[in-house]
This record gives sequence, C-alpha cells and structure tokens, in this order.
Amino acid sequence: MEAVPDLSRMRRDYETRGLREDDLAPTWVEQFDRWFADAVAAELPEPNAVVVATADADGAPDARIVLLKGYDEAGFVFVTSYASTKGAQLAVNPRAALVFPWHALQRQVRVTGRVERVGDAASDDLWDPRPRGAQLAAAASIQSTTVDSREELVERLRRLDAETGGEKLPRPAIWGGYRVVPDSVEFWQGGTDRLHDRLRFVRDDEEGGGWVVQRLAP
Repeated sequence: MEAVPDLSRMRRDYETRGLREDDLAPTWVEQFDRWFADAVAAELPEPNAVVVATADADGAPDARIVLLKGYDEAGFVFVTSYASTKGAQLAVNPRAALVFPWHALQRQVRVTGRVERVGDAASDDLWDPRPRGAQLAAAASIQSTTVDSREELVERLRRLDAETGGEKLPRPAIWGGYRVVPDSVEFWQGGTDRLHDRLRFVRDDEEGGGWVVQRLAP
C-alpha cells in the first residue's frame, strides 16, 4: 500500500484585513457586486465559475462546476439540460448550494436556497447569444448519458450541423435556465491564524422576507 502523501506542509496563512460588519454593503446582492467586481478586476480565470451542489431524492449529494449566467436580487442563474443528472436531481429535490471559490482573493461566497426554472422566454434569451458551436454541442448531446466514444458525439454534432445548414438552432425543449433563490448568502474572508471572517445574510421570514446579518465562528 502506497504511503498517504503528507499535505501538512501545503498549509498557507491568510494576510488580509478581514471582513467586518462595517465593510458590508446594505444587501447581499450589493456585496456580491463588490466582490464579483474585485474578482473580475483581479483577472481571475473564470470568475463566474461556481460549484453547484444538489442531492437526489435519497439525499445523496452531488456537485460540479458550471458558469454563472447572471444574478440579481432574485437569485443566481445557470443553464443546463433538464435531462442531465443535476436536472433530474432538481426535479425531485429543488434545492441547491453554491460556492464561488475565489482563492486568489482569499475569499469564497456560499449560497443555499430553493431552485426554480427561469421560464421559456428567459431561457431563450440565454440560448440565443450562444455561439453556434455551443448550441450544436448542447443540442446533439444528451447530457449525462453514456456514450460509446467521443467519435459518436462528434458524428452526432456533424450530422446536426449538416441538417440545419447553418441556420439558427432553436433552443431544445430540454435545455434552459435555473435560478437559485437564496435563503442565505455567506461572505467568507480568510484571516490570519485561521481566524476567518464569515458574515452571512439570512432571509428572515418573520420580518416579511427581509434579511439579517449573522457572524459565524470560523
């Protein structure tokens, strides 16, 4: 049996001012605006990459990285095939957790909430700007199903390209957007000696759907 690698020496410390309550914007979406702008300004690769965690009907967890397509005070939007594994999981358990891992800034944003489809019109708006190649790939591939080879996928795409003759591809009925409607949005800032700052906006239904800010122990 091979020895388990010793990862203890990979430890790093965090050297930031931290995150104080006075630093927070009045709302979670304004605070996310600030941090997302910082991630873009820092030229992080794929600043809109986000881990999406779901669970099936038995509670078995699953996670993958997707690209965020938009956000506002209503929530965070990503796209996928409704027939994919995550689509099947969301159909029976419409909740998700998100993590934005902005390591270079010693930050992460964590979100939990219910999930809803954005509707056909909004899904069309997300589909239409996609490059034709990306549209072909999404339409030709039945996401998460097993295939015999990559060549099979390439052939499907080639046939669809030839059949459509360069015309605009309509959005497949099984492809569209999901919105994660947050119950909580946590802003995590790395701190010296692992005394990290964790400030979380939590929806307070007793206050008419308003939000309260909580500090969490690291």
